[in-house]
Amino acid sequence: MNNSYVIAVVDDDVHIRDLVEAYLQKENYRTVGLGSAEEAWNLWRTSPPDMWVLDIMLPGMDGYEFCRRIRQEAEVPIIMISAKDNEVDKILGLELGSDDYLVKPFSPRELVARIRRQLQRWYKLSGSGDTAAGLSHPARIETGGLQLIPDERRVFWHGEEVDMTSKEFAMLQVLAEHPNRAFTRDELLTRVWGDDYFGSDRAVDHLIKRMRKKLEHVPIEAIWGHGYRLRHEGGDAHDEARASD
Repeated sequence: MNNSYVIAVVDDDVHIRDLVEAYLQKENYRTVGLGSAEEAWNLWRTSPPDMWVLDIMLPGMDGYEFCRRIRQEAEVPIIMISAKDNEVDKILGLELGSDDYLVKPFSPRELVARIRRQLQRWYKLSGSGDTAAGLSHPARIETGGLQLIPDERRVFWHGEEVDMTSKEFAMLQVLAEHPNRAFTRDELLTRVWGDDYFGSDRAVDHLIKRMRKKLEHVPIEAIWGHGYRLRHEGGDAHDEARASD
């Protein structure tokens, strides 16, 4: 994996920001240092980076709100850093969509290692490879009013194309390839986030919630105490997830 990635470091403590940037630059990453979420949001609108290292306690908009806004638009990797060591704060950060959470004071080398791991995972997710460990997928998946074209990463809902982020597409693909099958949250975490993901399984709930907003009335059903399934009346998983020429 080449290190031409641009990593934005958002922290109002200039010493921490400079230290993190220095370690990343030694690894040949390009960096942008920012002191507030408002500056970061402007960067996102004008020249979005490949990854965010985001402090939670920022002046003005905090890191939680910034993460929530980013997740409404994209699945770019986010690592949160914070002096807060409370489990509730960690869970909140992960549920809002951060990919990792590191408590201050931290080892810059550990942060670099975590950044490398997240970029490797993101590279695999965004590239031409499949998220499900080398499994081949049909050229076109159709179930009910839903149609997916995996090679083109395109989704159509009742004939209308809908923009989906990489994780939203991956989740939808898993469910659409197996209509009426009930998946546990842990199964979905492994298939979409990878088997080394260690965050809360509530990340699945939040991703499904975002998908439902984009795909109005999509029949993704919550199964109490278990997980989710994509319901389809008539036919089975083998009939409905099919390839077409």
